[in-house]
Amino acid sequence: MSIRHARPGDHAAIAEVNALAFGGADEVRLIERLRADGDVLFELVAVEDDRVIGHILFSRLYADRSELFAALAPLAVRPGQQRGGTGSALVRAALEQAREFGAHGVLVLGHPAYYPRFGFAAETAAQVASPYRGNPAFMALALEKDAFGAPLTVAYPDAFSG
Repeated sequence: MSIRHARPGDHAAIAEVNALAFGGADEVRLIERLRADGDVLFELVAVEDDRVIGHILFSRLYADRSELFAALAPLAVRPGQQRGGTGSALVRAALEQAREFGAHGVLVLGHPAYYPRFGFAAETAAQVASPYRGNPAFMALALEKDAFGAPLTVAYPDAFSG
């Protein structure tokens, strides 16, 4: 398996992976809208035997501070390939890419038993004002020292609201 940046030619395979992994088209529509609105920071794909088996997308958050903050959503792995390390490899590679992009911190609304293994914590997100505040699935990871040390207000791209 290799991980690389997504290319336009991957879009159909990315849509298929997300639709299969999530059992519907909601995430596919989210991805398409984020792309159309110019809110995607980057997308990575996991490829095995020239076939896309996983996908992760990071989008820009609009913050009340000048630093860059990102949202991780969605992360999808093709059914049948799940629980084999593909998702973890995508998250690790994407977090490194986010650091290279200069992101100070990352927010995720994700499974509370999955994301803490990468350093995400609900406690870290406690000072972040967002529509998801207080949800145990709302977690943050600081990529730079003190990224979440002071109160922060973020707005998600419009794509997240429907």
